[in-house]
Amino acid sequence: MRCPLPILPLLALVVTVAPGVAAADTPPPVAGGRIGTLAKGSYTCETPGDVTGAVGIVQKDLAFSIVNGSNYKQNGKAGSYLLTDDIVTLTGGPLNGSRFRRVSRARLQLLDLAGKPSAVRCVLSGPMR
Repeated sequence: MRCPLPILPLLALVVTVAPGVAAADTPPPVAGGRIGTLAKGSYTCETPGDVTGAVGIVQKDLAFSIVNGSNYKQNGKAGSYLLTDDIVTLTGGPLNGSRFRRVSRARLQLLDLAGKPSAVRCVLSGPMR
């Protein structure tokens, strides 16, 4: 049986459009890496101690809590953050502009202005306060 002529242009249209449809389902890569969120809870920040004293010296001015999604609180004031790959950038609130490298699920390392790790580490220390 012979195919009627009007079906051929329709078939060509399906073949041409189908690859574009599949490509539209795949999200484009994100500049800066994969976006994620931090584990909820309180993060205690400290610098290393020494053998003659405390194991860590708490930095109360840096402590914060992740409350949900990409939001945090510090001393009752709300802020926001962006996690891309392993870099956390606080984008609003009292710690706006601070940057951390996520070392593990429960540990962050404060980055200095040049983007190098500082001595300050922040550890997920308990449920949200």
